[in-house]
Amino acid sequence: MALPPLVPAQTAPAVPGARMWGGRFSSGPAPEMDRLNRSLPVDRRLWRQDVAGSRAWAAALGAAGVIDLTEAADLRAGLDAVEKKLEGWTDADWAAAADEDIHTLVERLLGETAGPVAGKLHTGRSRNDQVATDFRLWALDAAKLLDAELRDLQAALVEQAHKHGDTVMPAYTHMQRAQPVSAAHWLMSHAWPLARDRERLADAVDRVSVLPLGSGAIAGCPFPVDRVLLKESLGFRAVSRNSVDAVADRDWVAELLFVMSMAGVHLSRLAEDLILFASSEFGFVRLSDQFSTGSSLMPQKRNPDAMELARGKAGRLIGELTGMLALLKGLPSGYNKDLQEDKSSLFAAFDALSDVLPAVAGTVRTMEFDAARCAGAVDSAMLATDVADFLVRRGVPFREAHGAVGKLVRAAEGLGCPLSALPRELFVQVSGEFADADLDAMFDAKASVQARAAAGGTSSASVQAQLAELTATL
Repeated sequence: MALPPLVPAQTAPAVPGARMWGGRFSSGPAPEMDRLNRSLPVDRRLWRQDVAGSRAWAAALGAAGVIDLTEAADLRAGLDAVEKKLEGWTDADWAAAADEDIHTLVERLLGETAGPVAGKLHTGRSRNDQVATDFRLWALDAAKLLDAELRDLQAALVEQAHKHGDTVMPAYTHMQRAQPVSAAHWLMSHAWPLARDRERLADAVDRVSVLPLGSGAIAGCPFPVDRVLLKESLGFRAVSRNSVDAVADRDWVAELLFVMSMAGVHLSRLAEDLILFASSEFGFVRLSDQFSTGSSLMPQKRNPDAMELARGKAGRLIGELTGMLALLKGLPSGYNKDLQEDKSSLFAAFDALSDVLPAVAGTVRTMEFDAARCAGAVDSAMLATDVADFLVRRGVPFREAHGAVGKLVRAAEGLGCPLSALPRELFVQVSGEFADADLDAMFDAKASVQARAAAGGTSSASVQAQLAELTATL
């Protein structure tokens, strides 16, 4: 006796009209196959791009004489109507649609609007080059939005930097206090990585902006469509050179995922700094109520959840990148259905960054520095390099100066006092050059900051140059 199924069988909804590929099959797919194969819940967000690509293809078919100009005009008018209809669709409408994918849906709606001429739209075109075109068009729009959001975070960092050129704080190496810098300099240390992210994004867009349409399923289009005209009408920068490569190429997806992952890493590092600096142990910054949360149990808590979520999302972004690389590594040439998974990865990464970037920008824009707390964290031991530099300016070799000041640091630790509180006699013991030195001036943190005047340093002049250069890119 046959055992009942562990999970009740689900009946797949009937797809209105014929499938694009149904002619050689005697029956439709099994419900299990339909659930696995159906991509409309994911690729529905490509509907605008699918309509735009179809409109351009109809025009190209008409211009090539494959269909007459009246038919081309009817197709374009029908696609305009489909676009208007889909603009009004709700989530309920999308849930009710039983089509296999967005391409099937648009073609079905076109048939309902334009009639039998809709069957001519797919002439010379495959879903392989169609989806590759739609996806690239979507990515070009997404890249513009991401660039704007990265730019806004840069702008927030620049705004804060303009306010805090005179705020002195510790800089850290190995999570140990190292040397004093201005808060503006620290802020700019997070703005420059974002500039690189934007540069990488712009560079990647060059490779995204390549038109696959006209490549057919794998061998190219048998009709004399003008692919250069298609490129111009859809806003691409170049035409794909090889039809086999064009339908399979997802290098650009991996490249965008790398750019997004790298941006996520930069956001995570900024978030980590702010999580530490906002803690009571540091107290350098106070995050606004708008970008903090509380505890369900402890009334006193102020949690930097926006920053913790930014830090956490970076792991998700890296996961999307590694997943895409793993997906691509074993594929044979040409289109393979594995590539249906590319969209969910890029969509998820885009959504994650689109959520995180505005929240991080808002956190930065509304946070407040505690200048006194920052300055209070700068102890005289952090100026040990300045003491060594004093000796260097007196002609002492740096290695000798480094050793001499190291002895002073050890003495201060032994006496349990700040480096600046050691008696002059101890300074003179390690080097006679200290005999006439102005020790008080040597332990001035603001003077130390201004001394780092080389390009890229923390002095006011250097930071202003950084601000001017970065502002120009905004």
